[in-house]
Amino acid sequence: MRKITYLVGLLVAFGLLAQDKTAMKYAKTITAEDLKAHLSIIASDEYEGRETGKKGQKMAADYIAKHFKSLGFEAPVDGSYFQQFDLTESLIGNVYFRKGDDKKVGFEDFVYYSSSETSGEEYIKAVVADEDDAKDYSGKYVVFTAEKLGGLQEKAEKAKEAGAVGVIVILEDDQEFESFITRYSPYLKRPSLKMEKRDNESTKLIIGDMSMASWMFDKEYDAIAVGDESQVIFNADYLDRPVGTENVLGFLKGTEKPDEVLVITSHYDHVGIINGEIHNGADDDGSGTVTVLEIAEAFSNAAKKNKGPKRSILFMTVTGEEKGLLGSRYYTDVDPVFPLENTVANLNIDMVGRVDDAHADNSDYIYLIGSDKLSKELHDLSENMNKTYTNIELDYTYNDENDPNRFYYRSDHYNFAKNNVPIIFYFNGTHADYHKPTDTVEKIDFETMEKRARLVFHTGWEIANRAERIKVDKIKEEKVPGEGK
Repeated sequence: MRKITYLVGLLVAFGLLAQDKTAMKYAKTITAEDLKAHLSIIASDEYEGRETGKKGQKMAADYIAKHFKSLGFEAPVDGSYFQQFDLTESLIGNVYFRKGDDKKVGFEDFVYYSSSETSGEEYIKAVVADEDDAKDYSGKYVVFTAEKLGGLQEKAEKAKEAGAVGVIVILEDDQEFESFITRYSPYLKRPSLKMEKRDNESTKLIIGDMSMASWMFDKEYDAIAVGDESQVIFNADYLDRPVGTENVLGFLKGTEKPDEVLVITSHYDHVGIINGEIHNGADDDGSGTVTVLEIAEAFSNAAKKNKGPKRSILFMTVTGEEKGLLGSRYYTDVDPVFPLENTVANLNIDMVGRVDDAHADNSDYIYLIGSDKLSKELHDLSENMNKTYTNIELDYTYNDENDPNRFYYRSDHYNFAKNNVPIIFYFNGTHADYHKPTDTVEKIDFETMEKRARLVFHTGWEIANRAERIKVDKIKEEKVPGEGK
């Protein structure tokens, strides 16, 4: 008897018992072929990179809504699958310095990094400062020199505290400046999207090179000293307009605990067309989006056979992640269609179609982030589901509180986590094609993606069907604004 008991214990420990055959049956309906079929549409050139508020994003929203409708899901937003809202688009116009007829042009000769505009052309006073100087710089632009980029926001905040209206950082390394202006100018010139109106009180931050400093102060760069002042004309203007966008929601009502809701998310937007090149975003986050579609179909198939989940499940693909987690923030902070206090967990899927360099020899892995931040119970459940059904490597590298990438704060799960909803973020890591036009469908590993999708399905199945809802045993007081990947 003792030997039998011991053997049973070992089998349970290794996940060889207690497999739910019904869950396994519907998990198998999630296939690499179906994932590829969806992604070949969502991440095609026709969808133009799915930039928030643009034609391609609207096309993707329609595609997802039609899929939810075909599954028989409820349209939970007053009879619609779309949670529509407006953002403020700000397009930067003319940015330049001028001395007489001579100009330095923004994003060609310097980079402008601010949401503030001037009242037409303004005469400004620029003064070279020591970083440790605590003088009163009221109404002036403070000029710092730096060998490398770093700490720009800190410089801006420090200068603002001293009364400065702007900060000009002069990079002494010409290669560093050329690299910076080449890399960031195309992005900074593009329209920005915010939930709030543009902040016209933000500190004006300008990054230039040594030649610009010499031009401003009428002397060789090496001769410029702390305390030197310059007066030039500066102009920066913006055009603001409202832009409509939408989250897409499909709702499967629970059979026994319908008021308790599991939310499964991905973001379906990407960065659009940059410099004439379509950024298809096959991995980021077409992979997560079609994974949600396939998981939704698996649950729908089960429900049609009277095997529906005990708790309700909200399948939600959100907009505006690349603009600062805006769609998920709208849902959690402005209009939670289902009360957050009734939301038992959020499973967020963002980039699950590729293999990063760290796992080149073993594609059977997934990075998990946040599973233990709010609920040990959720973390243990996640581990058990993997041992029982999928047995892939769960890599917690980016779950470290000291992770310099700060991925925990950079995808849509964070807006749930900051409201003390337990979360798991599924992520394959970055790669050379991240945010480039080369993030395309043919580079997706669909067999690996299938395994990851099934892991999320099994985890969701267990959360939705277990006797008790997931317990929150940790409270996160920290509130960090979402940055977007």
